[in-house]
Amino acid sequence: MTKYKLQTLLKQQTVNRHICCRIYPKELQLCKDRFYGISDICEEILLKIDNSERWTFLNSIWSELTGFTVPESIGNSFLDDVHPGEYQGNLKLFQIVKAQQIEESAYKTRYRTKSDDVCIVKIHNKLLIDNQSQMIGTFGKLKLVDFENQSESHKKEQHQVDNQYHGEVILGTHRKFLEALVNLETALQTFDGSDESYKEILSILGLTYQPSRVYIFENHRSKNGDLLIHQKAEWCNTTIASKLEQKNSQNKPIAEILPHWEKILARGNAVWGTLGECGFEEQKFLEARGVVSILLLPMIIKGEFIGFIGLDDCLVNRVWQSTEIAFLQATVGAICLAHQNFLTKKDLFKTIKESQILNLQLEDKINLCTAELQKEQRKRQGIEKKLEESVSLQKATLETTADGILLVDSQGFIAGYNHQLLEMWDIPQSLIKSGNYAQVLEFATSHLKDPQEYIISVNQLLGYPGAEIDDLIELKDGRVFERYSQPQYIGGKIVGRVWSFRDISERFQAEATINHQATHDLLTNLPNRMQFNLRLLESLIKANQSNSKLAVCFLDLDRFKTINETLGHGIGDKLLKSVAHRLNKCLRSRDIVARWGGDEFTLLLSDINGVRDAASLAEEVLTALKPGFLIDNHLLHISASIGIAVYPNHGKDGETLIKNADAALNRAKLQGRNHYQIYNSAINSQASELLSLENSLHYALERNELRLYYQPQVDITTGEICKFEALLRWEHPKYGLISPSKFIPIAEETGLIIPISEWVLRTACVQNKIWQNLLGLSSVGVAVNLSARQFQQLNLVNTVRRILTETKLSPQYLELEITESAAMQNVEFSKEILTQLHDMGVSISIDDFGTGYCSFNYLKQFPIHCLKIDRSFVRDLTNDTNDAAIITAMIALAHGLNLSVVAEGVETEEQRNLLRILECELIQGNLFSPAVCAQQATELLLKSHSRLINTSVLVA
Repeated sequence: MTKYKLQTLLKQQTVNRHICCRIYPKELQLCKDRFYGISDICEEILLKIDNSERWTFLNSIWSELTGFTVPESIGNSFLDDVHPGEYQGNLKLFQIVKAQQIEESAYKTRYRTKSDDVCIVKIHNKLLIDNQSQMIGTFGKLKLVDFENQSESHKKEQHQVDNQYHGEVILGTHRKFLEALVNLETALQTFDGSDESYKEILSILGLTYQPSRVYIFENHRSKNGDLLIHQKAEWCNTTIASKLEQKNSQNKPIAEILPHWEKILARGNAVWGTLGECGFEEQKFLEARGVVSILLLPMIIKGEFIGFIGLDDCLVNRVWQSTEIAFLQATVGAICLAHQNFLTKKDLFKTIKESQILNLQLEDKINLCTAELQKEQRKRQGIEKKLEESVSLQKATLETTADGILLVDSQGFIAGYNHQLLEMWDIPQSLIKSGNYAQVLEFATSHLKDPQEYIISVNQLLGYPGAEIDDLIELKDGRVFERYSQPQYIGGKIVGRVWSFRDISERFQAEATINHQATHDLLTNLPNRMQFNLRLLESLIKANQSNSKLAVCFLDLDRFKTINETLGHGIGDKLLKSVAHRLNKCLRSRDIVARWGGDEFTLLLSDINGVRDAASLAEEVLTALKPGFLIDNHLLHISASIGIAVYPNHGKDGETLIKNADAALNRAKLQGRNHYQIYNSAINSQASELLSLENSLHYALERNELRLYYQPQVDITTGEICKFEALLRWEHPKYGLISPSKFIPIAEETGLIIPISEWVLRTACVQNKIWQNLLGLSSVGVAVNLSARQFQQLNLVNTVRRILTETKLSPQYLELEITESAAMQNVEFSKEILTQLHDMGVSISIDDFGTGYCSFNYLKQFPIHCLKIDRSFVRDLTNDTNDAAIITAMIALAHGLNLSVVAEGVETEEQRNLLRILECELIQGNLFSPAVCAQQATELLLKSHSRLINTSVLVA
């Protein structure tokens, strides 16, 4: 019999099996005669075996049966006399009896005789127990059943008998399993996730399969993402100690306790084995629990590994049958389904409870809002009454004032006026009653000396509806009105505007003369130092309020003293007046130029964007002073040095700005004069350098300072160059090769990126066409990056089409790269542009994939062909499992969308090999080649093409 039958017989503890008589061949007739002779004398052999498997007693029938004498057998292992084919089964049987203290057992086996015959015997054993209930051996009887027939026909009969017996045992076992499943079904109907529910289930499994211990572990995630295990419940055989409270496996990462089994269980596969078959960490876990053999079955719900059920044997190395494992897997599946149903019901009850609470809250809120609405209605009725009274009072007030009053609502209609307004402006009654403010404004401005300025000031209110106006306006007839305007508020909201006009003609004339003389330079008629400081203070206040910038420029005429000393102060004064005239022509209307003293002038530039605006005006001033000045038949040439300080970068008060502008002026003089210098402290030294780069960048294309480098994208398997990515470089005559990260942002900000990008696209297409024509490499494409600003241009598609037509490059060999961020700025616009480019035949790739935000929903809508994995993920690919997992997901996503994948920044063979395993098609990086000039790229193409031809010839 096999060892499985022996184990089954031992679990059943008794065996009552009758073997039918058979007809033996003639060659065994002699053995039969001997068998019946022995049986006639005595039917049974009495025996006794100690704990060390040794014979301690045998009666004389033993010698007659086996041919061995009793003295020579006593003290030897009873296994020495067992047939070699039954050795392992008898050894395993004795170990089970010894481990589980089985009181009585019966089984059949084969023994060898001294003459090498094989006899079939039936053994019935009982346990020998000492006064401390410990096993000291077994005693029993051995009965000869038959001698083994070695003929083929007998072997076949024996095989059929064994199969019949084995089938009966399996059938009995199946009934036991089915009964267990019925009991489990009953228990799972009331499953509520509690420890008691689990204990009941484990008890059924324990009583059915008779392991030493049955338990269940639950999984949960820690804050850092580790998968922790926690023993939920346990059933133990009465002879085995519980491990439920053992702390060395509670809330510990499964990767530390069962590292080799974790992935197997997570895939839904069972794990079984003995102590000696386990890894080091698993052995520690089993030894701590006193386990000899183990079976673990994973619990999987919706593809998630939530825990496992384990069956331990602490006494023997148990061999699990496939039927047992199959029934256990079915049992675990039923438990998982019950657990899932329990969680679903729990979530449903929670949702219902939350909905009930939400409904109550909404009902309370509706009642509260209704009460507030009624209260608001009563309040409005009171306000309307007060408003009527206020309007009546306003009308009376308007008619008694000496000023002309005009009220305009937010819709541009006249809401009120007084008769003084009509008299001051001579407005016809029919016009004012029409209520058309635009027509009244047109009529009134026709009386003004400078109607355009008035209209501009009114239009500016559209952008600043909360602003106030308090100024003077001049009429063509010489009168001067003081104009005041402010918004009209109701409930904190602007509902219109009030205009007030007062005739101050006589007073204005007197005050204007006095004020002008006090605030202006008598020679140049420019504002003087006092006026400049006053206007600077006003501008600083406005700049602070509007969060805008302004600049103070200090200008000094170079070598003016020489002209004064040579030609006299009269010529010098006339020159100063001419210079003042040219300076005024360079400024905007809101800017101020003042004579600071001697040959020094100050300029106040309000509401500028930054240093660049001030620098541009300084260049304009220097250009304006270059032409000679013809004064009293003297053609004079004079230059200037200018220092610039910008608020708030270089100072937040007037005194600091003037001081820093003066310091910058001195620096400009030290640098050779006829130059401007921006205040250069340690803080803004870098800004000064960037400004210099910006100035140079304006001429970079014109001076042919831009270069295109090419980095190949190669097939990861063959090493063939599939395309080149065109990369922009700037070879500055002073600073050398400048990184794109330094000048591309400047180009973006200034708008220079548009002509530069068009140059890059054209140059790349021309180069690719050269490769195709001269080298015959029509399969190589070129990839060009689109900047965010360029991508938003409405004429992008026409520009691409025009350049492809001019360069005669087929669209299929051009790939345009955009970043995730650029594509997601305006999804509908991006989809339209990308679709047009796709329809043209141009390929589209998403650059730096994974570093920005990109919705997968939009990703599948864009007509893209390729995803480029950013180098930040490739850098640590071989060391960081997270990067490996991310790249694996990216490649799977791309392949799922029928997209190709390019990995950027590949530097090592290890990275390349791992990317090949992950099925990445193309790689780009210094492992193959850095970005090189067009000539070196051509050489790379020739080498690659030559290598492929040689390989093809060799294969052929």
